[in-house]
Amino acid sequence: MTAGEPFPETGRLVGIDFGTKRVGVAISDEQQKFAGAIHVWSLCGDGANARFFQDLVREYLAAGFVVGLPVHMSGDEGQKAVQARAFGDWLHQLTQLPVRWFDERFTTKQAEAHLAEAKLSRKKRKARLDAIAAQIMLQSFLDAHDRTRAPGPLSR
Repeated sequence: MTAGEPFPETGRLVGIDFGTKRVGVAISDEQQKFAGAIHVWSLCGDGANARFFQDLVREYLAAGFVVGLPVHMSGDEGQKAVQARAFGDWLHQLTQLPVRWFDERFTTKQAEAHLAEAKLSRKKRKARLDAIAAQIMLQSFLDAHDRTRAPGPLSR
């Protein structure tokens, strides 16, 4: 889905922090004001991945996806961004829901800081990290004044 196409202004959005091994998942409320971390999914076979995301959409009555795009400080996209875009395209094909990509720079660092403050064990921090990063990215999207702006350099 391109930035100019309509995107739901109400209904639950699913935030995705994509990784090649794990995917952090967050969900918004129906008014798209607040995001909460819900799950870290370990990627496995295509069938299991498809079932997980289809079930997620049904369970939460999702209206769309916001996929974190790992861009460099310059705004350029590397291989991880290409993979995240491909994953978002796959989610769209699988669910027919609209997808937006959103800058996820610094979300993992912010999530690490939040979890360190919570004084959780290293194992518990690692288990929750990707979901918290997805929550931070999704909340940033929800708070953005211009949700149609594509990820890019901070100065734009």
